[in-house]
Amino acid sequence: MEMEKPQTNVTVDTGFYLLGFQGSKYLNIFLFCLLLVVYWGTVCGNLLIITLVSTSKILHTPMYFFLTQLSISDILLTTDIVPNMLHILLNNGGTITFICCLTQFYFFLVSEGFECLILTVMSYDRYVAICNPLRYSSIMTGTHCLILAVMCWVLGFSIALIYTITISVLKFCGPNIIDHLYCDLVPLVEMACSSTYAVELEVYIMCFLVLVIPITIIIISYGNIIVTILRFQSNISRQKAFSTCSSHLIVVSIFYITLLSVYLFPKGGKSLNLSKIISLLYTVFTPLINPIIYSLRNKDIKKSLQDIINKSQFFNNGMRISR
Repeated sequence: MEMEKPQTNVTVDTGFYLLGFQGSKYLNIFLFCLLLVVYWGTVCGNLLIITLVSTSKILHTPMYFFLTQLSISDILLTTDIVPNMLHILLNNGGTITFICCLTQFYFFLVSEGFECLILTVMSYDRYVAICNPLRYSSIMTGTHCLILAVMCWVLGFSIALIYTITISVLKFCGPNIIDHLYCDLVPLVEMACSSTYAVELEVYIMCFLVLVIPITIIIISYGNIIVTILRFQSNISRQKAFSTCSSHLIVVSIFYITLLSVYLFPKGGKSLNLSKIISLLYTVFTPLINPIIYSLRNKDIKKSLQDIINKSQFFNNGMRISR
């Protein structure tokens, strides 16, 4: 059992102070402009994916339904993190109340936990489509897909709630300075005066449920997919099969490599600024990369986008003629 740290007179009544990047003013302004562009690009890109899947009949398939859920999660994550981060960069740091910090932490965990689960579901979908194509329509029904998505959201909200409640009952020592860009698990635990045994136990249990099991399922799914594809006689069939899962595999690789590099890989020799930059990759840049990867490498999405553009041009030309 971990001994309690000596407490000081400082409380969290005034909230926490997020340091952000303590560099030059020009560097912060550059990062502010960059993240602002990335944020709007992320929101617009993911909203475009959601709109295309909702309006185009050729995209009414399980894979694209799960893709819309991923886009919703990406919008939730960036909206939870980036606006306050922009404020911190513009002011070279900023305060955040205890309640706002817990709220940001909660929705951050919701989106991260959900993304781990939905990426696993998407790998299962690709496994059924390639390894068991004759039964795909009977297995991945609309009801089944909806149940899987709801389960991912419920688990994401539940796991985040457990963590947040445990963090909320901790006692914190001063100074209440978080050398990070947002309220994350590690800096909050490091600031705690009371025992963090319950939090650490939850971390091990939840990592097994949300990281170890999903990663294992993804590896098994893609192992079977690769074996099945290699058995195809036609090179064209192989290329088509690889193209249907390559985008998802790229997204999974980027997400888990950046996530594991922050929380599991040894921190020895890793500077705080490097940790912050890596955390930016999966909280800010990965949600932008996801729609780009799926749109650039997907013929159906390109076709749906072109159809909408053509319909818009046809409508505009019709309006001009009527005038």
